[in-house]
Amino acid sequence: MVSIARKNLLEDLPRLLVAQAGITFAVSLISVQLGILNGFTRSVTLVIDRSNADIWVASKDLLHLNLTLPLPGERLDQAQAMPGVERAEPLTINTTLWRDPQGQIKSVQVIGYDPKGQLFAPWNLIPGTNPSVVEQRHTIIIDDTDASKLGVSSIGDVVQLGGVNARVGAFTHQVNSFVASPFVFASIDSARDFVGSRLTPPDSTEDLTLPGAPAPKPTSATASKSAQANQPPILYVLVKAKPGQSIPQLQQALDRALPGTHAYSRDELAERTRSFWRDSTGIGFILSLGAGLGLVVGAVIVGQVLYASAVDHVREFGTLKAIGASNWYIYRVIGEQALWMAVLGFASGMGVCYGLGTWALTTQGIYILVGPATAAGVFGLTVLMCVGSAVFAIQKVTQVDPVIVFKA
Repeated sequence: MVSIARKNLLEDLPRLLVAQAGITFAVSLISVQLGILNGFTRSVTLVIDRSNADIWVASKDLLHLNLTLPLPGERLDQAQAMPGVERAEPLTINTTLWRDPQGQIKSVQVIGYDPKGQLFAPWNLIPGTNPSVVEQRHTIIIDDTDASKLGVSSIGDVVQLGGVNARVGAFTHQVNSFVASPFVFASIDSARDFVGSRLTPPDSTEDLTLPGAPAPKPTSATASKSAQANQPPILYVLVKAKPGQSIPQLQQALDRALPGTHAYSRDELAERTRSFWRDSTGIGFILSLGAGLGLVVGAVIVGQVLYASAVDHVREFGTLKAIGASNWYIYRVIGEQALWMAVLGFASGMGVCYGLGTWALTTQGIYILVGPATAAGVFGLTVLMCVGSAVFAIQKVTQVDPVIVFKA
């Protein structure tokens, strides 16, 4: 049986190569689409997944990580005073304008955090860089993948964030998101300056705050305003529970004690964010549609090749039936042809997928994630596609009359 199946495949090598090219295309398309979907859902929750917080306290009106309302600053102290809370730290995530040294503007996402805290910090820092540089006023950390897009080439470059000059102090590596603007990490005080200021024209004579310079001394009027707003608004309160503290119970206590807020566990907030982008935006549907089209293309090509092979060898199949071969035996021959095509096509298709994934991650910082579970699912789809397509060839063979062997 094995020799017959292989002989039928290898007899017409150009046809086999064309078929394998089609299956490779289908497998790579399915894998890339599913990998992009996996990478996409991972990227939208990077900030959440990389935090050390057990609970994220946010506005009760939150839709997802990047779409929520600010909280009064006193919520931080209130959370810290709660029984069962070991640490509470502030976090802000806001979009502002970036002007590079060449004068070009971009939209960036400024993540402000407590640089002396323990619940959040930039990750994947390039070796040799010091994360504590953000303690210097208006010093920032960006990703090296985004550096060229943002017009930055090295540490020490000065850009304009909002209406404030900022100095690049360190780089991360491959820390970016599909849907969000480039990440800019800064201390929470610097982040407030960046977001609360106005971007100025490059030839403006307006006096901008220089990197590392002390803030101007407040006048009596500004001091009065500062006293009224002693606690600037924040977006999130990150909470670390004490050892042995029940997370669900602490969430309920925080909900009761902090009006206008809702306490999410890290997993709950991540799933809420993934669900929004996957379901509410239609991105999941589009990527799944692309994978489905790949499946259809592969099935058509495999079905056509196997059917043509059955037609070309109809007399051989008739001979087998004439000498007593059962239909089941012939089904096994055609089925093995389909399995060989599935295995070869899957191997080459996954090779293409991983090659594209490596290139996308290196050059664009885009993750195409195809883990073991996804790969196993794609292999199952490939086998189903090829074996299902063999039905057309099997139907042709079952109609063969052994008498055809004795005809001229």
